[in-house]
Amino acid sequence: QVQLVESGGGLVQAGGSLRLSCAVSGFTSNEYIITWLRKVPGKDYAGVSCIGIWGGKSHYTDLLKDRFTISADNAKFTFYLQMTDLKPEDTGSYLCALRRQGGIGCPPGYDYWGRGIQVTVSP
Repeated sequence: QVQLVESGGGLVQAGGSLRLSCAVSGFTSNEYIITWLRKVPGKDYAGVSCIGIWGGKSHYTDLLKDRFTISADNAKFTFYLQMTDLKPEDTGSYLCALRRQGGIGCPPGYDYWGRGIQVTVSP
C-alpha cells in the first residue's frame, strides 16, 4: 500500500521558515514525480515544487523559486519543501502527491496523495 505522510506544518510568523517533509512508503520505481501542492483560501490546489525521477536523472522544478525549494533524501525516500520568508498569503493546506510517470515540470495527474498539513503564517 502506497502511503505519503506529510509533517512539519504549523504556525509561524511572517518572515519565518518551515520545512515540510513527505515520507513515501510502499512504492518502488525508477520513474515518478513527487509534487508539493498547496490550497490557499479562495483557490484550488496548485503545485509549488516538484521532483521528477525519470530518464536516470532527477529533475527539479520550484515554481516559487525565490522562497520555496524542494529536495530529497533518497535513502529515506523522503521529500522536503523548504519554505523561507513566509507570508500570510502562504497560509493554507499543503500536501504531497505522487505521479507514476515522468514529465516536464510539475505535470498534473497524480496517483497517490498525502492527507495534507496546515501551514499558518501570522502577520
